[in-house]
Amino acid sequence: MPVSDFDQARKQMLDCQIRTADVTDRRVQAAFGQIPRHVFVPRSKDASAYADAEVETGPGRTMMRPRDIAKLIQAADIQPTELVLDIACGRGYSTAILASLADTVVALEEDAATIEKASTLLSEVGADNAAVIEGELKAGIAGQGPFDVIFVNGAVEEIPQAWLDQLADGGRLVAIVREGAVGRAVIVSRAGERIGERTLFNASARVLPGFERERAFSL
Repeated sequence: MPVSDFDQARKQMLDCQIRTADVTDRRVQAAFGQIPRHVFVPRSKDASAYADAEVETGPGRTMMRPRDIAKLIQAADIQPTELVLDIACGRGYSTAILASLADTVVALEEDAATIEKASTLLSEVGADNAAVIEGELKAGIAGQGPFDVIFVNGAVEEIPQAWLDQLADGGRLVAIVREGAVGRAVIVSRAGERIGERTLFNASARVLPGFERERAFSL
């Protein structure tokens, strides 16, 4: 697809998927209008980069719908002075968006090849205030926190306690929680020692590998 076609597709994504989903924050709109989503998907998938759908980026992994990423990021209300943790960043698209809004973004992945790819792509789009670190997704990155915002790429069936422990006072975590076939976007906030959760909107995303709740067996 020619560059001009990608530009037009990105504009249509912004106008028809993001703005129409009540994403009114101009900083968030500007980020989605500027960051080239197609750069962060495999070349074989670039024709569907701006579609209103998840895009497969690797075994068991997808890039969430533009509308869902935008609504989650708007709900997090990221400020220019804040430190953000991007969990399961994949090839780095969400990291690039977050980096345009925050002071610093630390992205977390488990696979060395994915980390190398994400780092390269982030450098290409000028996201110099973002770094991709290797580590266990469920553990977060305690040594780099506490974080003002934690963004989760993909659905989980249960939010690990380790992530909540790494939220700063006043911090927010945004994620999609799956309960069977039903998914809901949530924001989890910390105020001192108190943790509160609020449902934002209905959403569906593939559960991240290893983030399924343990099933109880009954006789």
